[in-house]
Amino acid sequence: MPEEVLFKSEQRMSREQIASYLQTVVNKLNAGDAVTLQAGGDSVTLDPPAQPTFEVKAEREGPTNGPKELSIEFELEWPEDGDDGGELEIG
Repeated sequence: MPEEVLFKSEQRMSREQIASYLQTVVNKLNAGDAVTLQAGGDSVTLDPPAQPTFEVKAEREGPTNGPKELSIEFELEWPEDGDDGGELEIG
């Protein structure tokens, strides 16, 4: 399925700054509020459902014989139409 980027921001920050941004997201999730992302003139508001899929990924990227880059990714996913497809059942 093709991916459409609705918002992107990338900048170097201190661990404390990153923790502050993540804490804001935690507070919004705990309150059941929508999350608004803003940078410059770009903005998007998303309202995660009560039980989105939570994905955590650690990656090493880079050319085979070159310098590598490590990353930690946190991702919340849910169907845009609100239909989560229901629980898996096997009969």
